[in-house]
Amino acid sequence: MPEPRTWQLTAGSAALGLVLAAAAVTAAGPWDGGQRTAERARAAAPTAGGTRHAPPPAPAAPRRPAPAPSAPGVLTALRAPTPNASTAPAGRAADLAAVLVPLLADPGLGPLRTASVVDTATGRQLYGEGAGTPMTPASTVKIATTAAALSALGPEHRIATTVTAAPDGKGITLTGGGDPTLDPARLKTLAADTARALKARGHTSVRLTYDTSLYRGPALHPIGPNENIAPVVALMTREGRLDDSHSGPAPRTADPAGDTATAFAGLLTAAGIEVTGDPAPGRTPQADPLALTHSAPLGDLVERTLTNSDNDLAEALARQTALARRQPASFQGAENAVRDELTRLGVPVAGARFADGSGLDRRDRVSAALLTGLLTRAADPARPALRPLLTGLPVGGFTGTLAGRFDTAPAGAGLVRAKTGTLTGVNTLAGTVVTADGRLLAFAFLAGRTVSAPEAQPALDRLSAALAGQK
Repeated sequence: MPEPRTWQLTAGSAALGLVLAAAAVTAAGPWDGGQRTAERARAAAPTAGGTRHAPPPAPAAPRRPAPAPSAPGVLTALRAPTPNASTAPAGRAADLAAVLVPLLADPGLGPLRTASVVDTATGRQLYGEGAGTPMTPASTVKIATTAAALSALGPEHRIATTVTAAPDGKGITLTGGGDPTLDPARLKTLAADTARALKARGHTSVRLTYDTSLYRGPALHPIGPNENIAPVVALMTREGRLDDSHSGPAPRTADPAGDTATAFAGLLTAAGIEVTGDPAPGRTPQADPLALTHSAPLGDLVERTLTNSDNDLAEALARQTALARRQPASFQGAENAVRDELTRLGVPVAGARFADGSGLDRRDRVSAALLTGLLTRAADPARPALRPLLTGLPVGGFTGTLAGRFDTAPAGAGLVRAKTGTLTGVNTLAGTVVTADGRLLAFAFLAGRTVSAPEAQPALDRLSAALAGQK
């Protein structure tokens, strides 16, 4: 049941939030609804899913990931005074319910809907409707995936891709560490560093093997070959994309690791090292790397995952969590590790299922209470490692998967930050909102058996926007 609380009015805070949000406008990421091509082909199959969603030293002092531009306005609410529950207006919970219940009844949300609204300053649930009921979350499961990764590894962790020489110096191995953000520029630098190290050892001709053994189990996501995700392997360049896109659906290679190794061989040749034969799978020698390259800090990767609803990166972060917790880097190992990490964070995991890290798998299950619990912990000043969970959320009407939203709910534009979720028949939204009195609320609205995204998404937007007007 909802609980009452004290609400303090900060004059003009809503207007200030809009001003701060306007400063947050950046290049828009993909619209979740645009990632449903494969879903339409599988609409009649209830078990299918889809989202529409000398080596150089490691960096000496990795920076803490910079918050998204609008983060200061959102996080200011965390410094607001803690309300005194003993003086909370008796009708406050009823008032909030009176606003939300009619909006939850919108036919566009279908017959299955759950909700949770929590005051991040106190951790109190202000409104709940089936809040503990596990539902198919679609891409809002990325909140759980990224929270687990941040908790297990911290925001400064970086993923390495290495090159190691065989003892005889006649062969080298390119080893994938699970970084799907490796790009041609970094691969070129890695090849140049490798060539320099080989020449220093007197070698100008080598065999090239590549090692993807860090990951276990099937590489193909259960959804099958799909434009929303590449095969999940430990070595790839640009998420296996075959076009110039940086996010959203795209044609994908069936062999990301082989393509990356072939490109690396060409770059070595250009750098003056002859590569004999074709690159082939192999194992990494027991030796220090000749050269290596690192991903951006994990906090940055989390922000990218949430803003763009990046499926490939979400699966990589789930596996990084598995590795950190000494589980196999597989779908099953990642599921076990994420669940264990969320249990350590103290959120309700009863009935939860993390069949994948991206939300493409319809077997995923989370509750609205689990999502608001994670968002509330990320807002806790005592847990700074989780802060990218908030700063990475798209800004309503401005960035990422929310750039094209809130047309029918302008009151929430700039004040709502949320992760979207879209599968055929499933529409979800979970995030934070700054209220009219400057408070920060966490919310999660999950809807199942929806008729269409064009009907469900505006209904979800109106629900979150209604919270922005609360005092």
